[in-house]
Amino acid sequence: MDNFDLGNIGALLGGMQQRVADMKAKQAALRCEGSAGDGLVKITLTGDFQVDGVTIAPSAMDDRELLEDLVRAALSEALRNVQGELAKGMQEVTGGLPIPPGLLPL
Repeated sequence: MDNFDLGNIGALLGGMQQRVADMKAKQAALRCEGSAGDGLVKITLTGDFQVDGVTIAPSAMDDRELLEDLVRAALSEALRNVQGELAKGMQEVTGGLPIPPGLLPL
């Protein structure tokens, strides 16, 4: 017999709403960095995928094509890092339950 108590669903959802609010606060404060070329280019993104900072070493500016590649690589790494952090946060919110994308207001 399944021990799931539908009478307790309100408490479960209330707790979920608080966890979602906490997750949003963490997301707003989140900063993730991506770098390329042994740190010649560094890009920092916020938890909502906005560029928060860009650092380019003077020596990277000598070769435009290389610089473009480094910026692209650093941005890609920063995006992967933000996505990974958000996925970890989502696991905390849902307790590992497979919630379809867009169901929670994040």
